[in-house]
Amino acid sequence: MRREAVEGQARAALLDASATADLLVVGARRRTGHTGLQLGRVNHAVLHHAACPVAVVPRA
Repeated sequence: MRREAVEGQARAALLDASATADLLVVGARRRTGHTGLQLGRVNHAVLHHAACPVAVVPRA
């Protein structure tokens, strides 16, 4: 596992990181009243365009 902090736009940084990652783990914005999680624009883009699997986890 590797944790990295980078400056710049989150979407671009995460998509760049996905090129060399085995898995990206990102936090969900919040839970909705439904059974799912609400995703922001960044997570939505990462889920659809990442070069590796993406795990979206809710806040603890």
